[in-house]
Amino acid sequence: MKAQERLPEIRKTVILNAPIEKVWKAVSTSEGITAWWMSNTFEPILGKEFILHAGPYGDSPCKVTELDPPHRVGFDWDEEWHLTFELRKLKDGKTEFTLIHSGWNAEKSKVRETMDGGWEKIVKEKLPAYLEV
Repeated sequence: MKAQERLPEIRKTVILNAPIEKVWKAVSTSEGITAWWMSNTFEPILGKEFILHAGPYGDSPCKVTELDPPHRVGFDWDEEWHLTFELRKLKDGKTEFTLIHSGWNAEKSKVRETMDGGWEKIVKEKLPAYLEV
């Protein structure tokens, strides 16, 4: 059996005009994630299982796999995806935020294309709008 071809991860980076502590709260709490992305039952506990409520796509099971406050949080999403939020403190009270969505196989190229565009809007518009009030 041939190994499945992997597609490149989706990577989105934005400089946020907010301190790292504020960005961390937005990406590592259920309330924060709901405000800029989607409702969920997330808790920042390594190994904790939670649900992303993906509206018309239904509920997605997830599990926290990385937790390094206030720099990195990662989780498995459904059976194949992995999502990582990386934060880096910059000068002048700003924070660099990078989203990494990996686990793409060639069969999902159309889904990846759609998600790439969705992440562009979420990371570059929705997250800054929520944080830079």
